[in-house]
Amino acid sequence: MAAPLVATPDFLRDWPDADQLRQLLEAPRGDRQELLGVFRQLGSGAILPFLASATGLPIATALTADAAAVAALPARLVHDYQILPIRLAGSSATDAEPEKAPLNLATAWPPDNEMRDWLATFTSRRIAWHLAPADRLRQLVIENYGVGAGSIEDSEEPDTFASGQTLNIEADTDAAVVRFVRDIIGQAVEDGATDIHFEPQEGQLRIRYRVDGLLVPVSVPENLLRYQDAIISRLKIMARLNISEKRLPQDGRINFRAGDNTLDIRVSTIPTIYAESVSLRLLNQKKEAYTMERLGMDAEEQAQITKILGYPHGIVLVTGPTGSGKSTSLNAFLRKINSTDLRIVTVEDPIEYEVPGANQMQVRPEIGLTFASALRHVLRQDPDVIMVGEIRDRETADIAIRASLTGHLVFSTLHTNDAPGAITRLVDMGIEPFLVASAIELVIAQRLVRRLCVDCAGRTPISPVKLRDTLAILGLDPALAEGIAEVPHPVGCERCRGTGYRGRIGLFEIFKPDDSVHDLIVQRESTRTLAKAARDQGMRPLEQSGWSKVMAGHTTLEEVLRVITVVEK
Repeated sequence: MAAPLVATPDFLRDWPDADQLRQLLEAPRGDRQELLGVFRQLGSGAILPFLASATGLPIATALTADAAAVAALPARLVHDYQILPIRLAGSSATDAEPEKAPLNLATAWPPDNEMRDWLATFTSRRIAWHLAPADRLRQLVIENYGVGAGSIEDSEEPDTFASGQTLNIEADTDAAVVRFVRDIIGQAVEDGATDIHFEPQEGQLRIRYRVDGLLVPVSVPENLLRYQDAIISRLKIMARLNISEKRLPQDGRINFRAGDNTLDIRVSTIPTIYAESVSLRLLNQKKEAYTMERLGMDAEEQAQITKILGYPHGIVLVTGPTGSGKSTSLNAFLRKINSTDLRIVTVEDPIEYEVPGANQMQVRPEIGLTFASALRHVLRQDPDVIMVGEIRDRETADIAIRASLTGHLVFSTLHTNDAPGAITRLVDMGIEPFLVASAIELVIAQRLVRRLCVDCAGRTPISPVKLRDTLAILGLDPALAEGIAEVPHPVGCERCRGTGYRGRIGLFEIFKPDDSVHDLIVQRESTRTLAKAARDQGMRPLEQSGWSKVMAGHTTLEEVLRVITVVEK
């Protein structure tokens, strides 16, 4: 039996909440990263004071990497042991004899003999140990050494080895690339990324995550370019794509397991002037589903939607650009009405959330199972509620409209900028206006804005002139600025990684056509005319929803301006 990774310290016996940590340490472990991962989950911030008093090691505050010492330690060692050279507050940035100065190292867990032995092989400086929170330490390691730097390092040249010693450079490189790709995807899951982009550029392979709707550059090892072809080939192998075909775009999928998460990763490659660009869309099959309240809907919006969800037939459409959370909202609606009395059938591409009790179907266009053909067969399954992932063509729209008119409640999505635009879009597809007017019960346009971090959100003064100008840009009444001297402001902390935002919240425009709007639809009036009629009957536009979220302290004016496409009224 393998020995425990780390011997259980005696001081843990006195700690009342140490049972889980003690069991972890006493179990045979082959991977130190697993130990550190669980340690982070336990909340190292609460454990550190106890460790400090038991070991006598000081706790480092305001962690700052020592740039001069970072290069002295190999990335693999730093990643495996989660240690980092730090500069203490008040210390000089330059030392006359740096080799005689102690090397201050931050660690999340008291060092053992194995760690000390490895460090002695790379530096002769005296080590001064400091305890630090595991999550913050890991973040700094990634920032200074790059994601996956512990996997990919420069291999020694064959002529540096003793005579007769052999080294399989190719096998070592393959293993390093496999570890690197795993680290990149694993870090994306931890950061809550929805997409990963591998983008070959001149002289570099750029990797970016899409987090909370924005692209974020990923810190990567400096020598990554030499592994570019191997990384792209590894991704194509994982997605079962043709690695020899580099001239044509390809699509595939990867089933990836990251801890307790099972990811369905959609892979797309396109040829560029430097090499193939690869994009990964991360779909977590077990991710927590959203309720309407968690989506960001207020009580009035929930009441409007819940009333329609009780209808026996009709169409409910959710509109917005790609990545605006349309499928997430539809899933929340399904869960709201889900019961043993209803037969729910969904046709999706892809299936992003599992709905208990529902019959969920994945479209497969390559074998002829399109939205339209699947929907046609679904109608023979005696459904009460049908969810169609997206209306992309006239055939799908026609079947969905007729299904709603024959006693089914239908949910679906469209790509339009606002809610009234969904009406004219269906008419443009070739659906008769009188059918659209009869079938549509509710249209919801939505956007996602970044939510202010609850741990560091602040407020900043704003001049009345600037606020009125901003409201005018949003098409809102400048009189709303009266009496407002401060607005929410992002500050930035360790929890939100300095961005000031953590997570996203929805903005919603809810449009329920009344009799007067029905007449306009039949008359084939423009989107602008429909929008004006909708506002006259009380529809709150996206801009107004954004303003209410700002006033509630959930987001900022800058976020609302960034996300909402302002249409001239």
